[in-house]
Amino acid sequence: MKLLSIDPGGESPPYDQIRMQIAGMIVDGDLKAGEKLPTVRQLAADLGLAANTVARAYRELEADGVISTQGRRGTFVRSALLDEGASPKRRSEAQAAAAALAATARSLGLSLAETTRLVEGAWSKGAG
Repeated sequence: MKLLSIDPGGESPPYDQIRMQIAGMIVDGDLKAGEKLPTVRQLAADLGLAANTVARAYRELEADGVISTQGRRGTFVRSALLDEGASPKRRSEAQAAAAALAATARSLGLSLAETTRLVEGAWSKGAG
């Protein structure tokens, strides 16, 4: 995720600046569905803000349906397929495809990083 910038003298409070920038990055495609966001503490440290400020921005984004917090796994850009509201059939198909890819990659001796690079390359070429 590209670094956000906060204007301490801006018209909007810092939590709202965070909220607007993250929402804008999602709309612009800079943040993709399913992408993991930094932890509240990490983003607060990066921006030099209180953790409560970032937590408020995340709570408002979650209330707007833009992001999803999944307990210890972290906070992610919402995905119509991976979030709880997804069709069980579509989710099952995606999980089966992922399991098949993982099994094939392991049998070929590929690491997770190598497999991810291959998928990203295929994705960017529009393969599928």
